[in-house]
Amino acid sequence: MTTRNIVLILEYDGTRYHGWQRQRGDLTIQQVLEEALQRLTGEPVKLIGSGRTDAGVHALGQVASFHTGCTIPLKAFHEGLNSMLPYDIAVLEAREVPSEFHARKSALSKTYEYRILNRVSRSPLHHHYGWWVSQTLNPDAMAAAAAFLVGEHDFSAFRASGSGNRNPVRRVLAARWQTHPGGWLRFTITGNGFLRGMVRSLVGTMVEVGKGKAAPELLAELLQTGERRRAGPTAPGQGLYLVEVVY
Repeated sequence: MTTRNIVLILEYDGTRYHGWQRQRGDLTIQQVLEEALQRLTGEPVKLIGSGRTDAGVHALGQVASFHTGCTIPLKAFHEGLNSMLPYDIAVLEAREVPSEFHARKSALSKTYEYRILNRVSRSPLHHHYGWWVSQTLNPDAMAAAAAFLVGEHDFSAFRASGSGNRNPVRRVLAARWQTHPGGWLRFTITGNGFLRGMVRSLVGTMVEVGKGKAAPELLAELLQTGERRRAGPTAPGQGLYLVEVVY
């Protein structure tokens, strides 16, 4: 039977979910999508995501691919799936790609964004969509720290415990902090790949720099030594967004 390779571009609010990957007993993005796809196609579907976002993490441009023998038009994978999915998951686009395409292995780079609300008062409206830090942060010091990340480095100091990645070396193409109205700080990072927990650990360490508890040069030192114990706390998941995957 001839199979098609379909790619979905997805946006989701990760608040209600225990991350992307299927887990026994916990609701995940992959599970909800696969169940909807099975109802739509009438066959079991194995969905491959470009990356395994953690619990509470959001996506503006997650990419997932799957093979199917179903002959329904592409429009059905877009509009049909959206009619079945809950309010916090949406298909932005569906397209057919060559059989060898793989959402994870074919990716050349990924861009993540982390959002911090830096003001005295918390925001009930943004509780699930950013990290509230009440202590005044120094954006210039955080930007200086981020500059050390660009290039190819061993990110062992910034990987989560239990990470299955054997090779801790990653290439960061761009990393920067920007200030936005209302007390928002946004960190954007693009790389050829990321270790589990890497972006949130980097953010947590740079927040320590922003508070004046560490110098920007700490980032350079940690890239050299790989000492996880000297890195800052891991930033919470709700501030992280997978923005784009490039192929």
